Amino acid sequence: MDSSVIGLIVVALVVVAIIMLYNGIIGKHNAVDRAWASVLTQERQKNKIIPMVEQLVEQYKLHESEVLTKVTELRSAIAEMSSGVDTAKLAAAEQRTQDLMQGLKVTVEAYPELKASDVYMKLMAEISEQQEQIGAAIRIFNANVEDFNNAIEMFPGSLINSMLVRKQKIASFSDSEAQAGFEYKPNL
Repeated sequence: MDSSVIGLIVVALVVVAIIMLYNGIIGKHNAVDRAWASVLTQERQKNKIIPMVEQLVEQYKLHESEVLTKVTELRSAIAEMSSGVDTAKLAAAEQRTQDLMQGLKVTVEAYPELKASDVYMKLMAEISEQQEQIGAAIRIFNANVEDFNNAIEMFPGSLINSMLVRKQKIASFSDSEAQAGFEYKPNL
């Protein structure tokens, strides 16, 4: 073989490798975006349940202002999440959900007949199911973030990213309240 043919083959292989790395970074970024959309979808699904909680609270006239305020805050937090990947907004929405659930537990203690209500039991089961779905969506999101961050930080992807793609590292979702419950902190 002629040395110019070998040189052309090497150049072609390098170009193909660069294209594959570039497309891989873009694909992984799009997977993160899709995973974030799934998190938002689950949060919005939970938001559809909130009007039923409002009706239930109004029916029993339970701590009306406090619980209804928490419900309104939760709806607002979920509505604010639609503008890009923002794990801080997700954490705020999750905190508001926990506050709402705590308020409902206090309500049930004050009104035992509510605990026996079929509507209440179905709502609580649905909210629990939605929370599990959100947790699953967050795990998928974090896995996609890890894949994407690895693609832009590890060689040779880091070289292609710095020269061509210029994507920034994305932060994984984390829950500061859950982290506070652990004494161990990894030395990262």
